[in-house]
Amino acid sequence: MSINNRWFQLCASLIAMIMIANLQYAWTLFVTPLQEGTGWPLRDIQAAFTLFIFFQTWVQPIDGFLIDRLGPRGFITVAGILCGVGWAGMGYASSIPMLTALYCAAGTGAAFVYSGSIGSALKWFKEKRGLAAGIMAAGFGGGTALFIPFIQSMIATSGYQQTFLVTGIVQGLVIAIVAQFLRHPPAAPAAAPAVSAKGGVSQQIGKHQFTTLEVLSTPRFYMMYVMFVLMATGGLLVTANAGPIAKTWGLSTLALTWATTLSPLANGASRVFWGWASDRIGREMAMIVAFSLQAVCLALVGVLGPTSPFWFSATLVLVYFTWGEIYSLFPSASADYFGAAHATSNYAVLYTAKGVATAIGALGLGAFLYEQTGSWATGFYISAVMALVAAVLAFRLRASTATAKAKAAKIPVHA
Repeated sequence: MSINNRWFQLCASLIAMIMIANLQYAWTLFVTPLQEGTGWPLRDIQAAFTLFIFFQTWVQPIDGFLIDRLGPRGFITVAGILCGVGWAGMGYASSIPMLTALYCAAGTGAAFVYSGSIGSALKWFKEKRGLAAGIMAAGFGGGTALFIPFIQSMIATSGYQQTFLVTGIVQGLVIAIVAQFLRHPPAAPAAAPAVSAKGGVSQQIGKHQFTTLEVLSTPRFYMMYVMFVLMATGGLLVTANAGPIAKTWGLSTLALTWATTLSPLANGASRVFWGWASDRIGREMAMIVAFSLQAVCLALVGVLGPTSPFWFSATLVLVYFTWGEIYSLFPSASADYFGAAHATSNYAVLYTAKGVATAIGALGLGAFLYEQTGSWATGFYISAVMALVAAVLAFRLRASTATAKAKAAKIPVHA
């Protein structure tokens, strides 16, 4: 298989994505051991997670712009170093500022890998874009399932410090090696922008290759941004706090292990399934259905989660299966609306919505509400309402997209 084969490139990028999955999705396994080993307050430890997400998201508009123009290899190589050194060193952090700095370094590396890999999928696969983006996003959302049993066992036998060190070194090396094989597809001949009879750039969906500045001038971008924030909040609340929630509800370590093992599988399956479905039923319709189901599942965590280990695990799995699709639907929709030429940069800006959601879900709406009310359920109920609002906005997005397509079909154009 040639290095320029699109499936080879997809698989190579997928390996890199799997290697950064633990940085976010295995974090909850380290929270309680860190707290017990250091005596640091839970809220301070989770603040490090929040800042990791900020770096993992807000660095992407910068690196996305550069990767679109310079290619992914150099950036992903640097990412391997940052992820390896940052994650490996966190076990030996002697203060909250040191822990935070190392986690942010790993977050910067993860930003390079994420934006480069998603952008590659959108560029190499101009048809079946939902499926390709879903497979790529599944590596990040579900990849940690491969490591959860090992991490859980190693923390129990060797401690969290050794676990950070070993997994950090392995992840960093694999990312740096894979980076040497990554390429962008050969550049297609540049097409002249479609110009309407009135002399302006036509907003025909999928025709004009929008630059990021042009994307930021469209109402559709801001509607998608709000939807992304609303939907990302609930899943991030679960991701950051599953360990402390299980402990508060008096559930066993085995229950947490089952939940944290199965949830990434559901998260990964969600991204592939809903991405595949969106190629067939449309991005907006897939959003409407999935977001509505997410609202129901979030409410069920608050109602049934505390009652037994089974319901705790089952409801978390359902939440992830109806949440992970945002990381396949939004990038594929972005490329559909705005074109593939600047797909890395355009989606990187949209992806910063995850950073906004983190401030709400991981710290503000999760740990803060628990500390104020003594209940985790309130955060889940609020997140359920937000998911319902996102579903309503998806209806509006569907209507606006249909209108834009109808208008574009009627506008006479000339090159």
